[in-house]
Order: sequence, then C-alpha cells, then structure tokens
Amino acid sequence: MPSSDDLKNLKQPLRKGGETNSNDLEGLGMDELLDMYDRKMSNFAEGDIIRGRVLKVIGTEVVVDIGYKSEGVLPVHEVTGYDGQISVKAGDELDVFIERLENNSGYILLSREKAERMLVWDRIEAAFKADEPISGRVVERVKGGLAVDVGGVKAFLPGSLIDTKPVKNLDSLRGHEYKFKIVSFDKKRNNIVLSRRAIVEVEQAAAKADTFSRLQEGQHTHGAVKNITDYGVFVDLGGVDGLLHITDVSWGRVNHPSEYFNVGDEIEVVVLKFDPAAERVSLGYKQKSQDPWTDVVQRYPLGSKVHGRVVSLTDYGAFIELEEGVEGLIHVSEMSWTKKVRNPSKLLTMGAEVDAVVTDVNVQNRRISLSLKALEQNPWDTIAERYPIGAVITGKVRNLTDFGAFVEVEDGIDGLIHISDMSWNRRLKHPNEVLKKGDAVQARVINVDGENQRLSLSIKEFLPNEWDNFAKSHNVGDEVIGNVAKITDFGLFVRVADGVEGLAHISEISRDPKAKLDRSFTIGEPVRVRIIKIDWTDKKIGLSTRDVEALTEAEIAEHAAAASPAEDHHPAAEEEDGPPIPEPTPQG
Repeated sequence: MPSSDDLKNLKQPLRKGGETNSNDLEGLGMDELLDMYDRKMSNFAEGDIIRGRVLKVIGTEVVVDIGYKSEGVLPVHEVTGYDGQISVKAGDELDVFIERLENNSGYILLSREKAERMLVWDRIEAAFKADEPISGRVVERVKGGLAVDVGGVKAFLPGSLIDTKPVKNLDSLRGHEYKFKIVSFDKKRNNIVLSRRAIVEVEQAAAKADTFSRLQEGQHTHGAVKNITDYGVFVDLGGVDGLLHITDVSWGRVNHPSEYFNVGDEIEVVVLKFDPAAERVSLGYKQKSQDPWTDVVQRYPLGSKVHGRVVSLTDYGAFIELEEGVEGLIHVSEMSWTKKVRNPSKLLTMGAEVDAVVTDVNVQNRRISLSLKALEQNPWDTIAERYPIGAVITGKVRNLTDFGAFVEVEDGIDGLIHISDMSWNRRLKHPNEVLKKGDAVQARVINVDGENQRLSLSIKEFLPNEWDNFAKSHNVGDEVIGNVAKITDFGLFVRVADGVEGLAHISEISRDPKAKLDRSFTIGEPVRVRIIKIDWTDKKIGLSTRDVEALTEAEIAEHAAAASPAEDHHPAAEEEDGPPIPEPTPQG
C-alpha cells in the first residue's frame, strides 16, 4: 500500500510521460489515486531525467526523493564545489539522471552530472533548431582553433570563425566568455561547431547602421584608436572606422601619429566628410581648435622679436616653431651679416631655443620669414667709421682668386686687394706671384662701400715704386736693353726694368714695312731701345728703335745672364669660402 507521501508525489511533474495537474487530484477517490500511482510508477525508467528533492546528506551520498517507491541516492562529490563545500541542503530541488532503478540496498542510483549534461545537450539542440545564440567560455587552444565550454559540453570553434579579422594571439581569448552561433550539431557524435564571427558580424552591422544614422559632417564625436599607420590613425566610431589623416592631427608639424596617440585611446574627433554609400568617414583632430593662422598677423607683426624652438634644419635654412601650428623660416642669408652660411647646423641645433625678428608674414601661403642677424647691428653700417680711407690695417690672407686676394680684417669682414693694387708697375698674371694663403699683410684702405659690403685695400703703397726709380735714374735719349713683353698692331711693349714697361710705337720701330711686327719680333727677345719720352703724370715711357744699333752676340749673352728670368709659374687660384664679391675695377 503506498504511503501518504507517495500519493503526494503524484503532484510531481515527470519529464517522461504525461503530467498531472495537482488541482485535478482534488476530489479523487482512493481507488483512482492508487490507479494513478501504479501508472506513474510504470513511467520511471533508467535513463530518464526527473525532478527530485533533497532529503538529507549521509556520508558520501545525498538522499533524494524523486516520487518513486524507493528513494534515490547520488554521490556527494557531484554537489560539492571547488572549495569543498556541499552546495545543496535538505529541501533543495534538482534534476537527476536515473542510472539504475534499484541497487542491492533498495536505493535508486542517480547522477546529477549526467542530468545536467543531457539537459545542456537539449538546450544546445533547441538553440540550434531555433537559430539562437548560446554562451560559452573559451577553455583552451586546440588544433585548428579553440575549445569552448558550453554548460559543461565541449564545442569546437574553428580559427576562421573566431572573428571577422585574423586573431594573432589565440591564447589571449582563453578564459573569456562570448556568445556563439551553432553552425553544426551532431548529438550522436558529440560534435558541436560554433562561430563567433557570425555574432560579431551581426553586432557590427547593427552598430554600423546605428553609427551611420547619427553621423553628420561637422559633428564632434568620440571613438577608440584602432590602428596607427605612417599616414594616419583609424578610429572606431562604433562599427565604423574613420580615417584621421596625419595632416589633420595637428596644426603643427607631425612626424608620426604615434607622437599623439596610442592604440586603444578614447579620443574626440570632428567628422570632416561622410559618405554613407562608400562607407567612408574622414576625421579631424586639429579642427577642434581654431586655426592659429587666423590672426597670426596681429600676433606676429613685422619687426617684432619672437622666441621659438628649432624643429627642422635644411640646406637653405632653419624652421622655428613659434607655437603649435605656426613655424617661421630663418633663411641662410638671414643668419649672419658677415658670414656666408652654407650649413645651418653649424650655427643651430635641433631643439635649440632661439630669438629672431619677424621680417615677413604671408598668411595665404602660411609662411613667416625670420631673421637672426636683425637682432644685431650690421657691422657694414659703421665700416667707414672703423676703417676710413687711408687707414692702415693688418690682416691675414684668407683666400686667393684670379683677380685678387681676400684679407680678413676682423671676424666676418674681408677686404679685397685687387691684383692691380699689388704692384706699382709689374704686370701680375696671378696674385700668388706676390701673396699666398695665410700670409699676414699690411695694407691701406683705399675705398669703403658699406652699402654693397665692399672694402678695397692696397699693398703697393708699402712696396718700392719701380717706375719712379727707373724714371729718376734715366733721361730722355738714354739707350737701354730690354725684352719684348707684348706685341700689338700699334707697337711693342718692352720691359726695360723689373715692373717697368715702355711702348715703342710702330712709327718708332725700324722694320720692313711689308712685314707684320710679330714676323719681325718674338716675345722675350732682347732689344736695344732709346728713351724718347718720360711722362710722370700718366706714368708712361716712350721708346724707339730708330737709329739704334743692333745688339751684339756678346751683349745678348751678357743681358741674358744678368736678367736670369725665372720661368713664369701661375698655379690655379686657391679656392676657399669667401664673400661673393665680383671682380672690381682696378684702382688708380
């Protein structure tokens, strides 16, 4: 005979067979209740999952009432947590799996773990059929993908279905819980294949649609830095990536976007352009603030002194950052009054703080011209006061050219000794016949031009005047022996002494009138001439070969031995940095 408790258990719903509403049992007679009890008992079978109630915990077993004539037991370890504590108590209800209806002790053997595992499979199958997502936790990396724990059931997540983009570090997903779509389900083979990419695609599509619905040009919005490249920054606006080009990062100089951002940064940006059809969004960062060039003329007026930092050095000058977005250029020509600067890095260094003067502002081309030398007085403005005409200076030969020698008078100031001012009468072919680089010389100032930055010097005032000496020691009518220095159509120039030449006009030359002078004479040929004119004003000597006896062999030999002229040697001009002064007109 069933007990009263057994009859009460008729109200327990069964997973297998029909369910009985407890309200329908009211008013039934004893015979009817006994008949229902027999039918309920016949519905219990091994492998069923049924709802039971915990009665008590005894040692290693938990006694559970499942509404059967015998009570069921399940191992206590199935309801023991990781901390060793039993997770159930008397009165708790739980689903159990019937492994055996009765054992030798008359108890029904139950399993909670198997019940939960079978229920999970049922839920997974239901989700698969309904095309609904399920939750799972990534537990480990396996060949070809990841293993995912779905309520105690292990499923496979292929690497290609993890995300919409390749995941470089699969181990970084371990321990994280995600939603998945079931793409393959086979309960018999215990095979479940998941896709997280399908969930991400849906989420991204929804986020993209939401983002596109609210974006507007000129709008300020927030996003996360997703990727940084050499040419810009990709910002995730919520399912939509916008490009922040490097030119829109700052009003100032940007060498690389990583100077301003890191991946993952949350930043505020401005929507510059928006094309929903092409799904392209151009973003700006510098546009959050006003363009500093708007009122640059008022803030940097001409002639004002400014302070900045060297941010770039080039062959033609240095760029100075006056503020973020505003740079000025100091051209090499504006770095020194006296020095020809060819390498700005010799005067300035990257990052150096410098003062300068504003010389020009071009807002349209966003250019500001600066000057270093304007901070100091131009030394050429007072050059005439320091070196008046007639003053004697001492300097060092710094450079030789074909037309003269540059002498350093003071730091950055060079004076030019023209080749015509190196000797009174001697015809020099190159300055190196008199001077060489590094010589210390004494010179006299003969001309000062501060406006064109020219200082003319002469050294011949400190040399003997060969012409005067010759003229003082000779008279008209004297005969002398010289050498042909130059042959022209109008006569012969004859060197009658070192540095002294006279002209024998063609009318004063004994010759064959049918023959040209270069047929009758050769350069360097010794000749006897008579002095017919001495002009002290123009420093000229007139000569004649008329009524003059020809030289004898003995006189020629004697003259050659006395002269012993050294072989002319005129090496190429030495080159060195010097002021760009054109060849001036010979003085005097």
